[in-house]
Amino acid sequence: MIQYNRFELHNGLKVLVHEDRSTPLVAVNVLYNVGSRDEHPQKTGFAHLFEHLMFGGSAYVPDFDTPIQMAGGENNAFTNNDMTNFYDVMPAQNLEVAFWLESDRMLSLNFDPQVLETQQKVVVEEFKETCLNQPYGDAWHHLSALAYQVHPYRWPTIGLELSHIENATLADVQDFFFKYYRPNNAILVVAGNVSTADVCSLAEKWFGDIPPGATPLRQLPNEPPQVAARSRTLEANVPMDAIYLAFHVPGRMERDFYATDLLTDVLSNGQSSRLFRRLLKQQQLFSAIDCYLSGSLDAGLLIIEGKPNEGISIETAKNAIWQELHELSEQPLGNTELQKLKNRVESTLTFSEMSVLNKAISLAFFELTGDATVINDEARLYQEITAADIQRMAQTIFKPEHCSELIYLARK
Repeated sequence: MIQYNRFELHNGLKVLVHEDRSTPLVAVNVLYNVGSRDEHPQKTGFAHLFEHLMFGGSAYVPDFDTPIQMAGGENNAFTNNDMTNFYDVMPAQNLEVAFWLESDRMLSLNFDPQVLETQQKVVVEEFKETCLNQPYGDAWHHLSALAYQVHPYRWPTIGLELSHIENATLADVQDFFFKYYRPNNAILVVAGNVSTADVCSLAEKWFGDIPPGATPLRQLPNEPPQVAARSRTLEANVPMDAIYLAFHVPGRMERDFYATDLLTDVLSNGQSSRLFRRLLKQQQLFSAIDCYLSGSLDAGLLIIEGKPNEGISIETAKNAIWQELHELSEQPLGNTELQKLKNRVESTLTFSEMSVLNKAISLAFFELTGDATVINDEARLYQEITAADIQRMAQTIFKPEHCSELIYLARK
């Protein structure tokens, strides 16, 4: 059970505190309720660009990393479809350093043309390195465009194309910042060897005077149900052929997400999972195979990706995957297999609670969903899933007309 206290500043900043006296450390996590789904279709990649800009200097702090390191800490950030998250971990006695730094970049960035140009170049190089010059690096671009027709999940977090980042102006950046990076659109979580009273005092001191912004209104189009199979085949400079199958699944906070998550574990979580054991080890059809969820807040995707062994045709490999999916739809799991899955999930959740940083990030995420108490309900929600639930989700998800298929053929 993760205990926490919650309060809100007059400017709308939500603050959660988890007191843990067993550690000398403290984690400070600032989550902004903005991700790639909030971008304009012609200006994608902005949320990810801001992840970089937020380290490029703020109103009164030209260098973010050096003070953190001098305080014995470390920091990082990540961006996805739904949120942008910054975190710092350091000795608890240096907590105020993190408050000083995080509040300053929430107040205002250093809107300098040279800083923007530098970070644009960094992001453009990252785009080239991870998407254009890496085998299968553009897979998510193709899968997103296949699976989503109207929802902004149809472009990846890094951006739809390079020109959107290259053409970003200082005015674009300022507008995006003051729209989304305001205290009333943020969640501050402090976890570790702290007291709620001290955090409350520091929050008022450092964040209390930051003016709020207008509350962003998110009106995203609902993705219509997919009623016909979609497919794209690419001949590319890749070392071997590859198969990607994408299926629409419930959003992260729907109850059926938990059954779907266990469904992916049945297929591909460890060496005893079905796809690994049967298709890779026993039949030796694949050199690599995996199954995972996007885990997005809105309706997401279940992805199966595999690389057939040399001499194995795409059709043979693909039929073998579909055979496993049909079996899951037709035959419920045995009690032993189901309980093994639940035990693994519970141990993973328990292990994650040993880290103050993991607890801070999780508290921020569940507060974003509207109910931080769910952090203590997840183990129970997984335990309540039945074999019938998993079979029902397999029957619902694994239909040919619900599938978006991406095939890479290695160029000869």
